[in-house]
Parts: sequence; structure tokens; C-alpha cells
Amino acid sequence: MKKMLAFIIALVAVVAVGIGISTHKSSAPKKQKVQTVGILQLMSHPALDAIHKGIVAGLKDEGYTVGKNLKIDFQNAQGDQSNLKSMSERFANEDADAMVGIATPSAQALANASSKIPIVMGAITDPVAAKLVKSTTKPGANITGVSDQAPIDAQLKLIRTLMPKAKTLGIISTSSDDSAQTQVKMVAAKVAKYGFTLKKYSISSTNDINQVAGQMVTDVDAIFVPTDNTIASAMPTLASVANSKKIPIFPTVDTMVKQGGLATVGLDQYQLGVETGKMVANILSGKSKPATTPVKFMTKGNLVINTKVAAKLGITIPADLLAKAKKSGEVIK
Repeated sequence: MKKMLAFIIALVAVVAVGIGISTHKSSAPKKQKVQTVGILQLMSHPALDAIHKGIVAGLKDEGYTVGKNLKIDFQNAQGDQSNLKSMSERFANEDADAMVGIATPSAQALANASSKIPIVMGAITDPVAAKLVKSTTKPGANITGVSDQAPIDAQLKLIRTLMPKAKTLGIISTSSDDSAQTQVKMVAAKVAKYGFTLKKYSISSTNDINQVAGQMVTDVDAIFVPTDNTIASAMPTLASVANSKKIPIFPTVDTMVKQGGLATVGLDQYQLGVETGKMVANILSGKSKPATTPVKFMTKGNLVINTKVAAKLGITIPADLLAKAKKSGEVIK
């Protein structure tokens, strides 16, 4: 009897331990699935770098954190077309869960690499003209994203306000940049409304900046720079030439004002990246699909003024503009 009792007690103990182990296992947190996002950036310059940082922040805002449930494979093509091709193919071959193209050539390279993996465009001015989507409201395939189309009317109005006597507006762009050429056409269609005569200048690479800028500053009263990655990468050079001749530069993005531009009603590149990252997160989680997700346009620009450059050029910034920039934009001193 005593042996039987001892056996029963031992058996109960074993079962209890087993239940404890089972309960421990079932209460242990499940390991989260790690998803891979390939980010392809055209080249390094402050505007594109800010978009990249914003993408990572946007993903994190939506619960995707590197090292926890997210792996980011970031590649920078440094402006090389062959790099764009090989890096895009790498993402596709590794079967990334989603891919992001920062700037039009990057998105185009990703589109050529895969028609199945979700692709999110970061900073594509005209995705239809770039043949990335069928329409901005119904993309229809594996691509959607965020556009960096600048508010052209607001830009031209700002130039006229700060340069009331200006007659000739110069615009400089890279001949092979689809996004820049789209904006050149948009500006050309609107300048007469603001009393400007437009003179167009183009470059093929950063090597042309010095020569073209040198010619431009003798012919124009102000310079408008569209969203153009080649020129953005050489903005300090352009600013040096133009500011030395007291010709103000009005770029489309905030980072270029910090590099020597006078002012802009431009898009916040970091915030553009945040919106891109959130869009990627919604695709990863299954909340949305590229084919039915409309391209997002950042409709509101921020007023950014560089008072240091204004002083160098002898331009007085109206008090109401400064107040507006301080309240909802940025004043660079």
C-alpha cells in the first residue's frame, strides 16, 4: 500500500512538472517574422539622404523595427546605372518582401527587376511619365508610392515677391532626368502668369555645372532649380557661382536652401520619406496592395528662407514672410 501511494505521488509530481513545462512553453512570446525591405538610393546628397532616414522612421512608426521584425538591405548606386541594375536584381533574387526606389531611376531599375515584388516609389515627380504606373489613382500593378512634385505656382509667386523687378528667370536641369524635365515644362507653362521670361539651361553631368552656371548668371535675374538629383549633388558649386554674382537661387527642396539657395516653398524631404515608409509598412502587413493604393502627393510645401544668403545678396525679406517661415517652415541663419 505504501509502495502504491509513493508511486501515485511520484506520478502526480511528474504530471505536474509536465503541465508546468507545457504552460511555460505556451506562454512564451512567439518570435516575430522578420521581413526584408530593399532600399535602393540613386546617389548621396542631403535631400535623398533625408528621404532614406524618413523611410526608416516611417516603418518604425508603424511597428517595423530593424533587428526586431525588419531587415533593411540599403544600397546606394552612387549615380551609376550599372549599379542600379545589379542592385535591383540582387533584391529580386533574394526575394525581398518589398523594395523602395529613392528617385526615379532607382524605381525604374526596380521595376525592370521584378513585376511581382511590391515596389514603393520614394520621391518620383511624375510616375506616369516615367512609365512606372498606369495612373496615379489606380496604379494597377506592383508599384505605388509618394510623389515629390513641387508646388510650382507657390514657388513662382515667392520668386516674384522677393524679386519684384526681375524679368528673366533661368531654369537649370539635367537633360536625362525625367522628373526635372517634367518640371521644366510645368514652369514654362506658368512663368508668363508671373511676369517672367524663361531661359532654359541644361547639363549632362555635374562636370557641366561651372561652365553653364557661369553663362547663366550673366543672362538671368534669378535661378529656379527643379527637383534634379544631379544638380542637387552639386548644389554648393552652383550656389558659389550664382551667389558670387548676386543671383539668387530658388530650389524646390529645403535641403538645397541650406546649401546656398535663397528660399523655397518646398517639400520636407524627411517627411516625404516618413510617408513612404508608412506606405511600405501597410503593404508588409497586408493592409494594402500596390495595385489599388493611389500615389500620394505631398500638396503642402514649407516656406524655407536663408537669411544669411539674403544678406549676402542684399535682398530684404518681408517681415510677413519671415513670420510665416518661423511659424510653419524654417528660417536658416
